[in-house]
Parts: sequence; C-alpha cells; structure tokens
Amino acid sequence: MEKTLVVLAAGLGSRFGGLKQIEPVGPSGEFLIDYSVYDAIKAGFSKVVFVIKKENEEIFKNTISNRIKGIKIEYAYQEMNNLPIDITINREKPLGTAHALYCAKDLINGPFALISSDDFYGRESYNILSNYLDNEKGLCVIGYPIGSTLSNEGEVKRGVILKDGDIVNSIVECKVKKNDNVVNCTPLNVSSSFEVTSNNSCSMLMYGFNTNIFDVLEEMLTDFLKNEDLKIKEFLLPDVVDVFVKKGLVKVIDTSCKWIGMTYKEDLLNVKNEINELIKNGVYPKNLWE
Repeated sequence: MEKTLVVLAAGLGSRFGGLKQIEPVGPSGEFLIDYSVYDAIKAGFSKVVFVIKKENEEIFKNTISNRIKGIKIEYAYQEMNNLPIDITINREKPLGTAHALYCAKDLINGPFALISSDDFYGRESYNILSNYLDNEKGLCVIGYPIGSTLSNEGEVKRGVILKDGDIVNSIVECKVKKNDNVVNCTPLNVSSSFEVTSNNSCSMLMYGFNTNIFDVLEEMLTDFLKNEDLKIKEFLLPDVVDVFVKKGLVKVIDTSCKWIGMTYKEDLLNVKNEINELIKNGVYPKNLWE
C-alpha cells in the first residue's frame, strides 16, 4: 500500500520575512523539510508530494530533489487556475491550505499524512501517524502540548483542541500567548476568550487522512469560490476538518515529541540549536543524506 506524505510548502512566510521552507537549519545545509522527509521514510512512507508555487520549482528541485534518497518525490503546484469551477482570481497570496491540498489530490491514491514544510514534528510523531494510517480509516490530528509550541518572540496562532477522550469536539483557531502556567486563547472568530493549561493539546497542522476527504474538499471549495471575498479570504484546512469534527469522526493522538517551528526570523537560532542537540544525541547524522 502506498503511503504518502503531503508537504504544504507554498506559503509566503510573511512574518518570518522570507521563504522559510528553504532556510538552512542543519549543519550540512538541511532545511526543516529534509528532517520531515527523513523521519517519514523511517516511519514507512513511500512517497512525498510537495505542494509549492510554480515559481519556486527550480530551487526545490535543485536542493530537495537532488539530495533526498529512499522515497518517491512528486510536485503539485498551488495555482489560481487549479479550481473546480471556471472563475478568475486576481491575488498574490495563495488561496489557503485547503486549496493547497486540493491541488495535490490527483497525486494521492491512498492514506496520507499532511504537514507544514516549516515545522519540525519529531520522529515518533511520524511513527504514530504511520501506524494509524495502516490500521484506521478515519481522520486524525496529532496533538502537541500547546505550551511547548509557543514562541518567545510574540503572539502566535494555534488550533486549540477541545476533546472528549480521544475524540475531537472542536479545534478552535486562536491567537495564543502564555501567561505563567496557563495559555490565553483569543478565538479568531471573535467569540469569547478562554484559558487552557500548557498541557492542552493543539494542532500543528499534522493530520492523517484518507481519500474520502476530497469529495468534501471539492464541494466546500466550490461553495467558497461562489460566496466569499476572494481578494482577502483564505480557504483553510481546519475549516474542512471541522466538517468531520462535527460528526465525531476525528481522533486526536497526543505525542510527547517536541515541536520546533519558525514563526519569526528570531526563532531561527533556536531551531538550529535544537537540531544540533538532536544530532549530538545521535537522533540524526551530521550530514542527513550521506
């Protein structure tokens, strides 16, 4: 059975100030994407699909494609003309994470994982997700302790998971900031603010899916294109996942792995230090693809 890793890598990185996906963080010039794919291979994934902007194709192929070994690589392109209906959109910013997945649908033939290119998720998270895809048919989200995902450089956005056992009741997209032992959460939908503990699960855009999501995705994208302000609105993956959440069809699988990410440029040094520490502890070789 082909098990695919889908990597969303078409974002602009506006807060970071550049293309985060190709920012070297490893001692041999590795990107965070390198470590994600390396871990996915170890966990049994057989194909990776990078969703990128067409204009970045050359730099991805000259770096990632040239050095990654042991997995099939394919590219999907997030473009404004890749839509289920005939409509013209004039905007520079990508249409959103759910549209990015829509652009990759023709390259996915079985169960798949989805991640962001500028996040480090940890080896065990891929093992957990791979095992889930081998044995379950529903949707899942990997949950990280929210307190360990926050940036010292300012407020960030997180999907705060509210759950009953391992069943997700809701994933509330919030602006979050740590305050002592609690995390202040301000929902983006302007509902009332609330607090959670630092150990509360949050989504870092690491999901397990099967291909039945694509029928819902296409229906929702069509509705979005017909009814939303396409100059400013984004078609986001959490909104699609929420359809399944409301039916009680999404499980959360908590991980003890440490998430590492780059929201702000100032986060880069910490990311490099964390990677070097993992290398020092023997988790990764100094040259990942040697």
